[in-house]
Amino acid sequence: MAGFLEGVARWMIDPRKNWLARVHMRTVAARLKNYGLRYDDLYDPYEDLDIKEAMARLPREVVDARNQRLKRAMDLSMKHEYLPEDLQALQTPYRSYLRDMLALVKRERAEREALGALPLYQRTLP
Repeated sequence: MAGFLEGVARWMIDPRKNWLARVHMRTVAARLKNYGLRYDDLYDPYEDLDIKEAMARLPREVVDARNQRLKRAMDLSMKHEYLPEDLQALQTPYRSYLRDMLALVKRERAEREALGALPLYQRTLP
């Protein structure tokens, strides 16, 4: 029964198999393009310490570009405007810059837990 439910869940979120997931993915991409954001920009480093650690390991240029995209998006949102159409066409909302580093951090954390080592970082509330 659990295998069946996993299969159904995988089918539901796979845009290659489920048309509703494809529509959702296109809708999210259009909304992100309106503000010039990438999907990875939506991750909050204050909520997940793995994301915070992965962000700290990224090159400075990548982090600066992320911060600029977030500032531009907030500015456009406050003005109730969108990016011009020509700039929206250049946006790549699903091009990931954080996925590989985040996977590495999660693997390292899982390995440390399996070996019984102390965690690299402690949970602190902002």
